[in-house]
Amino acid sequence: MADEPTEPTESPQDSGLRGRDLIGLGALLAGAVVVFTVLGILLDRATGSTPVFTMVGVFAGIIAGGFGFWARVRQAMG
Repeated sequence: MADEPTEPTESPQDSGLRGRDLIGLGALLAGAVVVFTVLGILLDRATGSTPVFTMVGVFAGIIAGGFGFWARVRQAMG
């Protein structure tokens, strides 16, 4: 029937961030921090230098997660 509203269709050019994309970005940030922190803890245990490598791991995880976040957002918006 001609009077029925049609649902908007998604075009391939429709870019943006949806809910699942935002969940993925959060997981990317958290995962990077967790992985680098665990690596730092393991290095601290192996070398006996607490908490030097743990702190380096935390900061490296924040930087890596931030860069990954930036790259994915830029890709989604571009």
